[in-house]
Amino acid sequence: MLTAGLTGGLACGKTLVGRTLSGFGCYLIQADELGRAVLMPDGEAYDAVVREFGPGILRADGTIDRRLLAAEVFGTPARLEVLNAIVHPAVFLREDSLIREAAGRDPGGIVVVEAAILIETGSYRKFDRLMVVISSEEQQVERAMRRDGLTRDEVLARLKRQMPAVEKLKFADYVIDTSGSENETVRQAREVYDSLRRLAL
Repeated sequence: MLTAGLTGGLACGKTLVGRTLSGFGCYLIQADELGRAVLMPDGEAYDAVVREFGPGILRADGTIDRRLLAAEVFGTPARLEVLNAIVHPAVFLREDSLIREAAGRDPGGIVVVEAAILIETGSYRKFDRLMVVISSEEQQVERAMRRDGLTRDEVLARLKRQMPAVEKLKFADYVIDTSGSENETVRQAREVYDSLRRLAL
């Protein structure tokens, strides 16, 4: 079983690349989805997060409002560190479990773990290969505004707090640039998949 990390900045096109690789036959694990799952009322991180950040982050139905939680930590590194210390271990456990399941079903397969902060957390080291997705900053801004309903200033503030793409590239085994057409992104993803497939044999 070959494992590959897939990372990149805000709204750079990671989801498109991950979906494309999944279509080629990779087992795709999306850390953001696992993060949502562990914050659900029956999730491993729910109780600790509510204790730490208080009932003000809850919706009427008792679920955590991720936007309110994000507002609690945004721009406050110490509080973000506390949140990550609760959520990340639970996410990593789920990731590892899913990787083991995939390896059991298909020992010659490829698992791709898509996560925004693989490099920042140091977890990129556990993968055989690392893909970094990039695009122009203007495209990131436009995509994030359209997708998340954010203002330009809000997107720029988030980008400013992320590791610059040029820094992430230093860790990359493969770089996929989504600045062009979707077809061009798919072509690059195919080349990466073919390379991973050869390594997995």
